[in-house]
Amino acid sequence: MTTEFDIRLTDGRTLHVYDHSPAGDTERGAEPLPVLWHHGTPSIGLPPQPLFAAARRHGIRWISYDRPGYGGSTPAAGRDLAAAAADTAAVADALGITRFGVLGASGGANHALACAALLPDRVAGVVSVAGLAPYGAPGLDWFAGMYPGGRAELRAAVADRAELTAELALADFDPEMFTPQDHAALQGDWSWLGDVAQRGTASGLDGILDDDLAYVAPWGFDPERITVPVLLLHGGADRVVPASHGEWLARAIPGAELRRYPADGHLSILNAAACALSWLRIRG
Repeated sequence: MTTEFDIRLTDGRTLHVYDHSPAGDTERGAEPLPVLWHHGTPSIGLPPQPLFAAARRHGIRWISYDRPGYGGSTPAAGRDLAAAAADTAAVADALGITRFGVLGASGGANHALACAALLPDRVAGVVSVAGLAPYGAPGLDWFAGMYPGGRAELRAAVADRAELTAELALADFDPEMFTPQDHAALQGDWSWLGDVAQRGTASGLDGILDDDLAYVAPWGFDPERITVPVLLLHGGADRVVPASHGEWLARAIPGAELRRYPADGHLSILNAAACALSWLRIRG
């Protein structure tokens, strides 16, 4: 069962929050572990329905929220990735949750890493799925391997908000951004992504604009200073966020574990997230 509500932040913004508790008994028979889900770009914060069955088995309670500018959450122009840690803490505080795991996919992966870096006393572990490395990361050809539309969008973000707005207004969906495995995932359980992506832009482009600008700006934290356990999942055939980004993060984050799935793309890698829930449960 998923409940939804709004919280008011000290700066006057609203966050729209979701709380999904597993139904029935878990295999472990223990209290559910809260896991904060960070959604992709564009999307809304609905907890990941395709992972509900695995979450029940592992005793996972999903907590999530619409990132600023998406769904029912107030836009926050100029936000950096680090801002996600404060918003996450506010959501956890509103629910009386002290310690929790974090899972983020695609754009949400970088917001999840912000929680790892800035909330070390509260975060049990972080799973980052198909996340970008910092723009300008030393030794990384950042745009290499991205499909053309993705390169154009993020190069526009590097320029400024106006150029990015113009680029997004002209961009069309390019099926070549996804691999055959990705398209198969979209025809199966992960068809859910199409719905939440459509709802992510229903009220405008503020969310995706602020996400893209944050990805290419200073993050507000240093991945090399992360101390909590981090598991990185990346598809070797990813055309949206090339596998070289996951490999860079694995080298940069102390003690990070990288699981690379050579045949998977940007979406089909989410099938591996079900197994990652057991990794989180052990650490929680």
